[in-house]
Amino acid sequence: MRKVLIFGNSGSGKSTLAKAISRSEGLSHLDLDTLAWKEEMPPERRPLSESSLEISGFMNAYNGWVIEGCYADLLEVALPFSNEIIFMDLPIALCIENARNRPWEPHKYSSKAAQDKNLNMLINWISQYSDRKDTFSKSAHEHLFNSFTGVKKRVIENQSVNELYNPINIKKEG
Repeated sequence: MRKVLIFGNSGSGKSTLAKAISRSEGLSHLDLDTLAWKEEMPPERRPLSESSLEISGFMNAYNGWVIEGCYADLLEVALPFSNEIIFMDLPIALCIENARNRPWEPHKYSSKAAQDKNLNMLINWISQYSDRKDTFSKSAHEHLFNSFTGVKKRVIENQSVNELYNPINIKKEG
């Protein structure tokens, strides 16, 4: 049974791909955004230990799964139990374009208007991906990718989900 981690910059297509794999293969799906943050404003990260427990509980509850997010520290919890990883390593300009075209995410925002209100902040966040040195950074994601010894793929441009199953522009390693 597949146990897949999908990670990359905001706007890279992680959620879209994870949902497609989950639906087509009957795998359980975990979006790390749903457990990484406390329910308060301004947003504050939950303690790593709390989020780690939830990730472990999710992995133990299902035989096959897809976990996606940009949190390298949380992804490291699942990495030893994964048999495949996909690094959504799109150029920043494509991630920004995807963010501008993103449909409403009701599990994150109360309305499309509320989501769009945060668009400028998100675009700024996306543009800093290569420069950051935190758990959300390109360098943290490259470290995850390089340290994994199983099946791994690097997606480098926008593709339809069908193309990802029959890849042309995916670098396969492992």
